[in-house]
Amino acid sequence: MMKRFFCRSMSRFEPETPREGATTYNGCEKSTVQVRKTLPHPCPLPRGEGELSSGNEKRRMMTMTMRMNMDSDRKTLVVDVGGTHVKILATGQSVPRKIVSGVHLTPGRMVAEVRKLAADWEYDFISIGYPGPVLKGQPVLDPWNLGKGWVHFDFKKAFQHPVKIINDAAMQALGSYRRGKMLFLGLGTGLGSALVVDGLVLPMELAHLPYRKRTFEDYVGLRGMNKYGRKKWRGFVEDVTARLIAAFGPDEVVLGGGNVHQLKSLPSLCRAGDNENAFRGGFRLWDSDAGSGSDGNEPVPGSREIIARHKRKAAAR
Repeated sequence: MMKRFFCRSMSRFEPETPREGATTYNGCEKSTVQVRKTLPHPCPLPRGEGELSSGNEKRRMMTMTMRMNMDSDRKTLVVDVGGTHVKILATGQSVPRKIVSGVHLTPGRMVAEVRKLAADWEYDFISIGYPGPVLKGQPVLDPWNLGKGWVHFDFKKAFQHPVKIINDAAMQALGSYRRGKMLFLGLGTGLGSALVVDGLVLPMELAHLPYRKRTFEDYVGLRGMNKYGRKKWRGFVEDVTARLIAAFGPDEVVLGGGNVHQLKSLPSLCRAGDNENAFRGGFRLWDSDAGSGSDGNEPVPGSREIIARHKRKAAAR
């Protein structure tokens, strides 16, 4: 399925020759998502190390995302849930649609609004990028900037379609992936993170790891920018990125999120991502036959309490 999908839907691009011994993953464990070990380039190569993409390149990347889905065998609706908007795009469509989110957006209301917004679109499967930790295909914490009730909500029943849920940073990482080992860092309100190793997507929660006197998120997230100013914030981004490169040893780093455009230049080994890559990741999620790694809807026993305790400790610092 994967080979047919990428060859057909990206027929205008020559796929890379897989490395010797490359394989195709068919199964996955827990909250991981798997795709082909080597993927073709769906968008232009970066202009150069330490440079940000131009507006024309951004438009071309979006165009490639739309073209990628025209010939897909599966009709998928991608729902990218954010703190200010919920954006959607379906297979065969070229213009995303969005609704306003916020603290009053419950999962039931989100489903009702999305179904109404996509009423004239055809789709058989749904991918949801969720702004919080996801285990075994189910949210384990309610987002702080949205309404309540996300953890135990039955999205499959509400949408009346098969649903796959993945952390929003992991979905954008999946859409940004090219080859080898890639570290994704989302510079937004907080710090999203994911690691992709030979096509295996590993969502991570690096934001609340200790850094200086607080956590990574407190310095490179929106709070850090507002508190310390853009100049110091850029220095923190460069330092945090260098530390994580030393820890994970990636072949490249993709810096995504809305605040990546606040950087004057990119740190070494980095290229700029784009929020629209989340749609590409959502389409790949189904066309790769990947899934969330489990058919169960219940999170791993005790995981919710562990994550909640960790966040309380981080907030108390």
